[in-house]
Amino acid sequence: MCRTVDLHQAVLAKNDENALALRGYLGDRGTVAVNLLSSPGSGKTALLERLLARAVAGGTPAAAVTADLATENDATRLARSGAPVRQILTDGLCHLEAGMLQRRLEGWLPEGTRLLFVENVGNLVCPASYDLGETLRIALASVTEGEDKPVKYPTAFGLAHLVVVTKTDIADAVGFDREAFLGGVRQVNPGVPVLETSARTGQGVDALLAHVLRCAAGEEAHVPVLARQHERYLHSHGNGHEHPRADVHPHPGARQAGAGPGGEQERARGQER
Repeated sequence: MCRTVDLHQAVLAKNDENALALRGYLGDRGTVAVNLLSSPGSGKTALLERLLARAVAGGTPAAAVTADLATENDATRLARSGAPVRQILTDGLCHLEAGMLQRRLEGWLPEGTRLLFVENVGNLVCPASYDLGETLRIALASVTEGEDKPVKYPTAFGLAHLVVVTKTDIADAVGFDREAFLGGVRQVNPGVPVLETSARTGQGVDALLAHVLRCAAGEEAHVPVLARQHERYLHSHGNGHEHPRADVHPHPGARQAGAGPGGEQERARGQER
C-alpha cells in the first residue's frame, strides 16, 4: 500500500512539474488553455463544436485537443468547426496528463493560437486531480445527469473556475431542478460563475465564449476555495518532501509518464485531424 501511494505521489509531482512547464510554454506563445471536464454524455463535444465555430467566425484563432479512450469520433466532429484539432488516444487511461498534452502540442500548435480548448476524457473523477497547465478550468454537467452531480464530485466542481450546465433546452422535459443544482454548486465552490447553455439552440454559447475571452484578456478568473486551501497547504510545506494532496484520489492503475514498455507514446498516439 505504501509503495502504491508513493508511486501515485510521484506521478502527480511529475505532472505538476510538466504542467508548470506547459503553462510557461503556452504563455510565451500567447495561448490560453481551457480544460473542459465532464462525465460521458454531457454534451461537451457538441458544445465545444459550437464554441469553436463561433470563435473561428469571429476571427479568434482557436484550436482544440480532444482525448478519448479509443475512438477519433470527437476529433472528426470538432474539425467541422474549421478550427485546427488534434486527437489523443489514451488507450484506456481515464485522464489526460500534462506531459501527454505537451507532446501533442510540440511542433503542431499553430502560430498565433489564442485559445486552446482541451476536451478531457469523459470522467469526473480522475481528470480532476491533474493540472494541464490551463488558465481556465470548466466543469460541465447536463440537465439529464441529476442535480446532485456537484456534491457527488466535489473535486471536479470544487476546483472549477466556471461551471457550465448543458442541454438546457430539455431541462423542463426531464424535470431538472435548477435550484437544487445551484445549491450543490454553492456548497462545493462558493461564488463560482454558472452558465446555462444549449448546443442545440445556441443558448449561452456567446456568453461562454465571451467569458473565456475576458479571461484570455487578463480578467481574473474565479478562485475556488479548494484551490486556495491547496495553495496554502503547499506553501506551508517547504521542506522538500511529499505529502498527500486534498484533491488526490487513489489511482493504482496509473502509470508514470514514459514508464514501462512503450511508455506514454504507446498510450497517447495522437493523430491530427
